[in-house]
Amino acid sequence: MKQLFLLIIFLITVTSFEVSAQKRKSERAYSSFNAGEYFDAIDLFKNAYSKTKKGDKSARTELVYMIAECYRLINDPKSAETWYKLAVKSSFSKPEAQYWLAESIKKNGKTQLAVDEFKKYKQIAPSDARADQEIRACELTLDWLRNPEAYKVDEMKDLNSKQEDFSPAYGRDDFGLIYFTSSRDEAAGNKKHGATGQGYTDIFESRVDKKSKWSTPVPVEVINTEFEEGTPSFSADYKEIYFTRCEAGKREKKSCMIMYTKRNGDKWGEPKNIGILPDSLLAAHPSISADGSTLYFVSDIPGGFGKKDIWKVTRPKGGGAWSKPVNLGPDINTPGDELFPYIRQDGTLYFSSDGQIGMGGLDIFKAKPQPDGSWVVTNMKSPINSFADDFGIAFEGGNERGIFSSTRKGKGNDELYSFELPPLKFGITGLVKDEKTGIAIPASLVKLIASDGNSLQAETGTGGDFKFALKTDVDYILVASKSGYLNGKEKETTKGQDKSREFMVTIQLTPIDRPIELPNILYDFGKWDLRPESMVSLDKLVETLNDNPNVTIELMSHTDSRDTEEYNLILSQKRAQIVVQYLIDKGIDPDRLMAKGYGKSTPKVVDLAIAEQNPFLKAGVTINDQLINSLANDQQKEIAHQTNRRTEFKVLRTDYVSTKK
Repeated sequence: MKQLFLLIIFLITVTSFEVSAQKRKSERAYSSFNAGEYFDAIDLFKNAYSKTKKGDKSARTELVYMIAECYRLINDPKSAETWYKLAVKSSFSKPEAQYWLAESIKKNGKTQLAVDEFKKYKQIAPSDARADQEIRACELTLDWLRNPEAYKVDEMKDLNSKQEDFSPAYGRDDFGLIYFTSSRDEAAGNKKHGATGQGYTDIFESRVDKKSKWSTPVPVEVINTEFEEGTPSFSADYKEIYFTRCEAGKREKKSCMIMYTKRNGDKWGEPKNIGILPDSLLAAHPSISADGSTLYFVSDIPGGFGKKDIWKVTRPKGGGAWSKPVNLGPDINTPGDELFPYIRQDGTLYFSSDGQIGMGGLDIFKAKPQPDGSWVVTNMKSPINSFADDFGIAFEGGNERGIFSSTRKGKGNDELYSFELPPLKFGITGLVKDEKTGIAIPASLVKLIASDGNSLQAETGTGGDFKFALKTDVDYILVASKSGYLNGKEKETTKGQDKSREFMVTIQLTPIDRPIELPNILYDFGKWDLRPESMVSLDKLVETLNDNPNVTIELMSHTDSRDTEEYNLILSQKRAQIVVQYLIDKGIDPDRLMAKGYGKSTPKVVDLAIAEQNPFLKAGVTINDQLINSLANDQQKEIAHQTNRRTEFKVLRTDYVSTKK
């Protein structure tokens, strides 16, 4: 018995020791996590997980979830997806695990799969509006990928390292000097972040040579210290620089402040804290306006809309004390993070957000200020934005080119990318066809008349084709002509076009060797008044006559076969005359017009268009009384009569010259 008692005491002691050790491991992991040391916490959570009994499913699920959280917070979505998948399989899983699984899948570029996962989260948490927003974001992402913006994006291999490189700023007005933030080995601080595993950052500079190659980046003198420096912003004359400095030791609360210094000859003076917030509060990511009177920055101070918001302080032009911080409001800021503001000379603000509708993690947004103080915010879309984090943009003055940062290559590493909006290029390719037969018309003349006063002309090839190069912001009229045809016309414009484009156009020419029916010139039975729907067709005829000033025409009006021949001749003449009068009222010379009523003498021959619209009328047959009487019902008969009540015109001359001055 004594031996059995000692064994029980030993087992209890060992078990208690194991439980105590397990508890200490978990406590250390949570302590690191709560201190923001997510990178360090991963191994601690994994160690605690390995020591937790398989039967304790609740504790193991919680540890799996925390490992996934750490990977998410160090911006490793691939690993985060793996661990969130493990977490959601458990019956002890939190609803948030499903949400962040969908978010990680989205950041990994599997957009359609992310939609499915967000829908699963919506079933778990139907009142959470984030699911609907993220589903909408995925739908827009698919559209933006199918229809990307015209920007050309290239990795800046001369500047990038194996570590983080981000937040560029141009340091000269010729844009041949660049400052940016980097954690590469040459940085002054020798500490590493427990949050990311990366080293502390410094501000580096690089210059471009005559061959457009950037020099090896070197740390900027005076500005860098053993602490973290980054996110530079220059004044309009490049003589002043604002940047972020964060002072923190391991497990200490990070204190970030905005520093400022002026150029003293070729060197920078000793930086000073501009003091817009107490040192214990976060102030980071400065961007100074062109006139130096407004400074935009990031902070998590009370009074915001989410985690980190964009704020501004102002001062009188020419210098003076900064005002109290003002939040930019809900147009810009969201419950998420808004970071890396950049203000352009024209007042347009660029920033990154994971709370606005976007493609992945952080997206870059463009915000236009409005007279009422609001902002119109738009996503810059693909290829500026990607599934990963995109942020820290800088423009070459007023040009649509510059540099931004992105983690799009994966592994969580920030890298620099150049972007440029190539000059817009426009062209037009066209075809000239016979309106009746659809056959291409070779050797026809096409004139391109531009609103800027220029004009070009070309002859169509054997396939009736033509092509012109177009300019930006110009309206164009294309007029095609060929002997035996009325001139044809089409219009195009490059005004308002923000993407290069090749226009396609077909110009149809109407042959003049046969009468031309005016569509929708319809009359009620026994009347000659024009219906309202007739005006559109007649206005088109006015345009045709103006495009063909040497043409004279005869307006030919026809009735159906009901009533006497004499009555129908009078009725059709009145119908033809009212059309002529309409054209005269629209400015057409009366000498170019002749009205003639044909009564019921010339019934309509059914063409393909009529046959397609009315299958009971066969192409090629004449709509005479014999045919009408053979139709099945009164409705078909009335359609046949209405088809005969028509107005046509035929070309009489093509050599008319007006005698009016």
